[in-house]
Amino acid sequence: MTLKLDAVMGPLLARVANDAILPRYQHLADSDITAKAVDDMVTVADTHAEDLLSEALSRLLPEAAIVGEEAAHADPAVLDRLGDGLCWIIDPIDGTNNFAAGRPPFGILIALAEQGEAVAGWIYDVLTGRLCSAHRGHGAWINGEPVRARPTGEDPPIAAISLMFLDAANRAAMKERIAPHYTLVDIPRCAAEQYPRIVTGINDVSIFERTLAWDHAAGVLFVNEAGGRAARPDGSAYRVDQHLEPGLIAAASPALFDAMAARLAAI
Repeated sequence: MTLKLDAVMGPLLARVANDAILPRYQHLADSDITAKAVDDMVTVADTHAEDLLSEALSRLLPEAAIVGEEAAHADPAVLDRLGDGLCWIIDPIDGTNNFAAGRPPFGILIALAEQGEAVAGWIYDVLTGRLCSAHRGHGAWINGEPVRARPTGEDPPIAAISLMFLDAANRAAMKERIAPHYTLVDIPRCAAEQYPRIVTGINDVSIFERTLAWDHAAGVLFVNEAGGRAARPDGSAYRVDQHLEPGLIAAASPALFDAMAARLAAI
């Protein structure tokens, strides 16, 4: 069923990008940006895009609940829908801090979940039009072409590790016990960019501490369907209705995942 959604999802994401996001890129006024929390913001483009997406997706599958990032911020009770039979999960602009600063990367993340598990996902790069998609049990695509995850082949492997949400002790342990085994690169602060980097041979592995559903549902499915591995550090599957639990590894191969998971377990 979900494969048929690709025919409408690409044009929908392009329309929302053109109507709500691109006209405001590098043209935001101070009054267009609001701080939700420390180092977390929302813009008028986020709310406009989420409104357009919510309206369109509700028409596409009227039986599916909708959980949008901004709606959930306004009313946390919205999160209770994540375990529903069918549920759309929307991140209208992933990488809002980048977008607000007038620089890439940023994108749109959409996932469709069923009873807490992602069954389809779309990752749209607003500036380039690149569309990554995945369907549970059917594979992954970039711009309609099948894709398989490929490691960089570098030794040591290339890792993008976010220390942003770690406490001081865990941050120190990560630097001492994990960092020496990898070539560390900057994180893009945008899951819509990080997950494609894992699949396309730019990065080998990434660690995330915060695992909110709108940031990770589509990307985890994309990596797994491309033949990489994305899961909790203990190997258990990522579920969107358990998104407040910390810790997630995404890797370009099961072997790279296992190596990182073993090192994390030894901390």
